[in-house]
Amino acid sequence: MGDDYDDYLESFNDPPFRGIRINTLKANKDILDYLPFVKGKVPFCSDGYYIDSDTEKLGNHPIHIAGGIYIQEPSAMCAVEMLDVKKGDTVLDLCAAPGSKSTQIASKLDGEGLLWSNEIVRSRANILLTNIERCGIRNAVITSLSPEILCTRLKGVFDKVLVDAPCSGEGMFRKDKKAREEWSLEHVISCSQRQYKILCSAKEALKGSGVLIYSTCTFSKEENEGVIERFLDENRDFTLLEIKRVYPSDGGEGHFAAKLQRKNVESERAPLFDFGRIYDKDETIREFIKDIFKDDRLYNIYVKNDGIYSMPFTAGSMKSLSDIQFIRAGIKIGEIKKNRIEPHHNLFTSFKNDEYLRNIDLSLDDDRVQRYLKGEEIETGRDFKGFTGVSVQGISLGYGKAVGDRLKNKFPKGLRIF
Repeated sequence: MGDDYDDYLESFNDPPFRGIRINTLKANKDILDYLPFVKGKVPFCSDGYYIDSDTEKLGNHPIHIAGGIYIQEPSAMCAVEMLDVKKGDTVLDLCAAPGSKSTQIASKLDGEGLLWSNEIVRSRANILLTNIERCGIRNAVITSLSPEILCTRLKGVFDKVLVDAPCSGEGMFRKDKKAREEWSLEHVISCSQRQYKILCSAKEALKGSGVLIYSTCTFSKEENEGVIERFLDENRDFTLLEIKRVYPSDGGEGHFAAKLQRKNVESERAPLFDFGRIYDKDETIREFIKDIFKDDRLYNIYVKNDGIYSMPFTAGSMKSLSDIQFIRAGIKIGEIKKNRIEPHHNLFTSFKNDEYLRNIDLSLDDDRVQRYLKGEEIETGRDFKGFTGVSVQGISLGYGKAVGDRLKNKFPKGLRIF
């Protein structure tokens, strides 16, 4: 580090940095007017902001619950910025939970292209799913498979691949005493071996001329430069592109990233995917959708185990995924229950509030917001009948069933605040 080393050491005497990122799928910078704890701009991300270190219970803030913001360590935002995602790209986030980088990628895609988020640990993959739903992402596929199996099956599919590899977590030392206590050189070596194996799997999923970001929140050479040097030595079809590393003294907890590009080789156009039987012409489903939206907002509808889903596609061929078990592809519209369809929460977090046929938009200081988040019945202030969206400051939050001026609460029990 040269002359920067003293600053690096001194930074550990400072309190840890905290940050949020605006989820541009659901909000814009105007939302900052309602977030008095925001301190200033994060230099590593166009939508990132520092927050006061003593901000409490931010996870229960209505704007966060609605998916308008994502709580994220500031320097960790740099990896997706370096990936340089464009609208229409196909992008794989190989080690995706809890979802901070996947949701950041989705913002860059802006509803176009495909985000494939994978997490090998199933319990963590379920947390990933919750964050994908909360942030209103409609063009994501979520799986829980080993990198080797997934990347072999999806060989040459993706324009961009992110490997935010599991690591020894030295970047957590300043804010997590447990991370310091659990550190060992043996763990560092074990991590580096696992990281290299994941990276070798990830390359298989990349197109010709595709870009791969390898990142960690640790500082050790074994897990960072060592992994990349070995990979480049054994994979001559990749080159290393220049990017700047982020240290704690730069305004975050520190993040290593390496940007790799596959040399230009011929590869077929990545196929799109057939997720199940298409039900676009099913009259019951179409009528249900017409009763939710002002205009027809859903297409490529498929049904799986009585669940109804919608996956947006762009033009291209279809490729069967019958041999891949996925947790979610696209958004979940609802469940078929005998002679009716019960909406899913995901349907009312994935579109703008003014796209719904019926919607109640509440201001942040309206007491109905807290009552709704606690699962209570609230007043609509309107003469509505049927499934009705609920939003806060224009950001879709959930739904309920309206009868007259009353709204029966349908906010998921597992997400309610107490």
